[in-house]
Amino acid sequence: MPDDVVEVAAAVIERPDGRFLMASRPAGKHYAGWWEFPGGKVEAGEEPRQALERELREELGIVVRQAWPWLQRGFVYPHARVMLRFFRVTDWEGTPHPHEGQSLAWVQAGQPGVEPILPANGPILKALRLPLEYAVSAVADLGEGLFLRRLEQRLGEGLGMLQLREKQLTRDAFALLVRQVADRCRQHGALLVLNDAPALAAELGLGLHLPSSRLMGLGQRPDLEWVGASCHNPAELARAADLMLDWVVLSPIRPTASHPEAQPLGWATLAAWVRDYPLPVFALGGLSPGDLTTARRHGAHGVALRGAAWRVSDRLLRP
Repeated sequence: MPDDVVEVAAAVIERPDGRFLMASRPAGKHYAGWWEFPGGKVEAGEEPRQALERELREELGIVVRQAWPWLQRGFVYPHARVMLRFFRVTDWEGTPHPHEGQSLAWVQAGQPGVEPILPANGPILKALRLPLEYAVSAVADLGEGLFLRRLEQRLGEGLGMLQLREKQLTRDAFALLVRQVADRCRQHGALLVLNDAPALAAELGLGLHLPSSRLMGLGQRPDLEWVGASCHNPAELARAADLMLDWVVLSPIRPTASHPEAQPLGWATLAAWVRDYPLPVFALGGLSPGDLTTARRHGAHGVALRGAAWRVSDRLLRP
């Protein structure tokens, strides 16, 4: 990292109800009165996690118990170049209260209700709208009827994001399935993303997921609210970041039956590749819901699941 870049540890302090804490900058500092995520400068000899714990203790009077490494965002202000290292703090001791004269507010990602927000923090609000599980459809395995019934159950359980990827279907059959799935997702407030179908996604106001081959051929980001991509190496990760996509799926983490020829990356490689990465990363490949903790510990946003996403009780779902 260049010597003139100020490294900052920033905290997304999250309550179980999904709200998170933002603080106004106190008088006498640059951008006084603007809102940001709590945190502060990483001092010489400190690791970012150590700086996070110190800053939250000094600024808010809390002791961090659980903090997941998350995104890294570089930003150039008129007075400084910063590298913000975000952590998602999900467990702490004490009640946050201002020690430096700042105001505090518990807000929601979609409607924060505070302004102005520091420019470097703005993109983080959108990333916080992404759930921790990214399910990939499995109509080819389950059949359409059983898949739709299992989808109804998963949506009722809180599934928040689905990629519809069914390359075996004709264009017309896929479009018909999309409309059925879109109705169900809208009823539950879940984000539906179409694999490699930009025209249909634009027509229906849905998200888009790009295969890595399509990603590498793009000159600019598709004009859609939500766009993600599949990545398998640092070059693809860099391209997704250059296009300012909303997330990536990194795979395969473990061996998979669907791609037996692919060399698994493993958790250590994932951690190394995402250490300075600005986009939310979903880990994919041979994983189950039980791998979420490991994924977050290594810097991933969450897990992407295909087969494991649909292994639910089917006592009431048999064809």
